[in-house]
Formats: sequence, C-alpha cells, structure tokens
Amino acid sequence: MSSTVSTRTGAEPVVKPPRAGKRDVWLVFWIVPAFYTAFGVIFFALARVMPPPRPDVTTDQMVHFFHAHALTIRLGFGVLVLIIGGAGVANGIVGYHMKRMTVGSVMAYCYIGAMSVGALPGCLLVAFCFLTAVYRPDRDPQLLALLYDLGLLSYVGSLGCFSTAYFAFAVAILYDKNEIFPKWLAYVSIWQIVTEIMAVPVFVFKAGPFAWNGSIAFWMGVVIFGFWLSCVIVFLMKATERQPVDEAPLD
Repeated sequence: MSSTVSTRTGAEPVVKPPRAGKRDVWLVFWIVPAFYTAFGVIFFALARVMPPPRPDVTTDQMVHFFHAHALTIRLGFGVLVLIIGGAGVANGIVGYHMKRMTVGSVMAYCYIGAMSVGALPGCLLVAFCFLTAVYRPDRDPQLLALLYDLGLLSYVGSLGCFSTAYFAFAVAILYDKNEIFPKWLAYVSIWQIVTEIMAVPVFVFKAGPFAWNGSIAFWMGVVIFGFWLSCVIVFLMKATERQPVDEAPLD
C-alpha cells in the first residue's frame, strides 16, 4: 500500500540509515586496555625504561646496561614492534567518539594525527635504538652511549605532538554539547600539556628533578598520564554503552 502511494505521489521511499556497528566498537574498545596492559609490562618489566635508567652515568655504565638487559630488551621491544598497532586502535576509538561530539570532526583528526606522529619518537625510536644497541653489543662504546642517550631523550622528550593531541581533546570536550566525556576530563588533559612543558629541561639536566628520570620531568607526568589514561578508558566504555544502537554511522 505504501509503495503504491509513493508511486502515485512521486515521492521516493524513505530509506533508514543502517545501524551503527556497536559490535565492532566494543571489539576495538577491549583492545585498548589489553594493549596498554601489555605496554606497561614491556616498559616496566622487560625493556627497563620505566623508570628510565640514569642519565648521569659513564659510558662504561651505559654499555653495561645494554649487556645486562640484552635478553629482556630484545623480548620486550620485539613484542612491542608487533603490537604497536594497538596505539592506533586506541587513538581510533577516541577519535571515533570525538566525531560524535557537536564540535565536528576536525578536533578528532587533530587528535589522531598528533598522537600517531608522537608515537614515532615517543615509543618506536627508543625501541629501535635499544634493539640496535643489543643487536651488536661489541660496537664502539661511544656508539652505544649515543643510542642510550638518543633513545631515552626521544622517549621522555617527545613533547609537542602529544601536547597538540591533548589540546585538541580538551577543546573538543569543552565545546561538546553531547556530553560524550565529562568536562573535568578536559582540565586533566590540560594538565597533561603542563607536564609535557615541564619535561623540556630533560635536554639540559643530567641529574635532579628536571633530568629524564626526575620527579618533575618524568614522574609527575607518569602519575598524571596514568590517571588520565584510566579515566579515558572508563569513559570510552561509558560512551560506547550509551551510544544508541540505531545511531547513524559516522561519515
């Protein structure tokens, strides 16, 4: 009957948009805590860069570090190279829910792009530096010392990309009217930017609170990042739970 009416009036039948794929969103969500759990095990227990080894050491001590931890460095960073795509999954689901905000897509793209670029110096470079160092442990000690410094300075000192991502995330939350994430999470994200700025002196100091293993340059950022990440995971779950099953797919 309805099709007959549509033919007589010349109106086109209304086509409902397909359902949003909540199963795939849940699948992606559960990858995030699994990835960051593995990430923590790798960096804390295996690769020995959480906490970072001391910057105020001699070349011989740097060489000894690589010799003493060669096996766990190979194992830890070898696994990291295999699973690093999990970082892209984590950025993707955050960007997905940011696109559901009233601010539109631009902040989501800024977040995904900045976090993706930041993963190169902040994660992969230290992995390849350390893997290169233990690949040929009989290299010139000065070269091993260079890899030691380059890896850890890039790991702790990769600042701008992450600051940009946190800025985009905070602005999106503050302007959003759909309440995908709570407003106070934006201010925690701003504190993330503060900790990145406080880490700038790692390129100057070799000891004290502003060194790459210092209480201000490193540990303050670790504590705030841990809190921020835990909150993001919890509210990603809540956002996925609240998403209507019949919500139209995003462009």
